[in-house]
Amino acid sequence: MRKTFSELGLPGRLLAVEGLDGSGKSTQVHLLKRWLEARNLKVFFSEWNSSEIVKSATSKGKKQNLLTPTTFSLIHATDFADRYERQLLPLLKAGYLVLCDRYIFTAFARDVVRGCPAEWVRGMYDFAALPDLTFFFKAPLEVSLARILENRPTLKFHEAGMDLGLSTDPYESFRLFQGRIFEQYLSMSTEFGFVVMDASQRIEEQQGLVRRLTADRIELDPFRRS
Repeated sequence: MRKTFSELGLPGRLLAVEGLDGSGKSTQVHLLKRWLEARNLKVFFSEWNSSEIVKSATSKGKKQNLLTPTTFSLIHATDFADRYERQLLPLLKAGYLVLCDRYIFTAFARDVVRGCPAEWVRGMYDFAALPDLTFFFKAPLEVSLARILENRPTLKFHEAGMDLGLSTDPYESFRLFQGRIFEQYLSMSTEFGFVVMDASQRIEEQQGLVRRLTADRIELDPFRRS
């Protein structure tokens, strides 16, 4: 049975946000980070697929369409393991509040939808403890798609799941691919105790609730800088 960082006795706490592309989770976690920093708390932010060791390999593989579902899964697991060992754990041991834009649940959802066996995917992340608090931003597919297209005219190849051959239409492929990921998140929400957020609400309303729930679920005083 996986334990949280709190249950493992570490002085730090880890908060994760999950959701579909375009759900607004990144906006919310950045606003939360600024709020916590304004309260003079020790905060560190980490995002999915950002390890310098594997970032360039992932980018090159995507551009040349070289990544099979298994390769995708292995690269992301390598990225996460590097950040976990070199960033997350040391800071949690040092008493930081760590915010993660996506955590192991992203792999549990995406890799399975791409065809990797669920037990195999989860087994690769056995070393990782569970977050002390996980927000799942639940947004309708059309809302997520509209938000993405507000900032750029076209969908990215892999975010639309075009590598899976679901549809030749990128918008239809997005709906099918992200819809399947959405179902995976829903099935995990009870299993892992996600706090489910209505991501169709106004940004300010969501952020107010995120702050209140964070303060209720995590004792923040120990993270104050001296």
